[in-house]
Amino acid sequence: MDKISLLLVDDEVEFLAPMVKRLKRRNYHVQTSTSGPDAIDFIRKNPVELVVLDVQMPGMDGIETLAEIKRIDPSIGVIMLTGHANIEAAITGMDLGAFDYLMKPMNFDELVYKLQDVYRERQILGGKNNSENARP
Repeated sequence: MDKISLLLVDDEVEFLAPMVKRLKRRNYHVQTSTSGPDAIDFIRKNPVELVVLDVQMPGMDGIETLAEIKRIDPSIGVIMLTGHANIEAAITGMDLGAFDYLMKPMNFDELVYKLQDVYRERQILGGKNNSENARP
């Protein structure tokens, strides 16, 4: 099985390192970004199948980042993370095309199950490699 390309976007650097290690052990090709603009730049230049995106980030927040990701490539599967019980942000994210959301701190196995679900849905719906449809 090919590795699934995954971008983790979170401004908490101490959260990223252990997540990368654990996800790589689960056969994901993991890249990281610590801000919305950096994530958007990365997605425009690299094929990405899945994104795990923090809602609460300084500057460009997760909702704004999600909207731009979906504009670039609607087939990218996105799971939103929030450290705050903010149901409004979760609903907005789902309306903008997020597959699902998880509350931080989340159960790692639950995240992996959701990643598997969104990847399967993406495959069923014929998700494309975003390098084919990325816009400058």
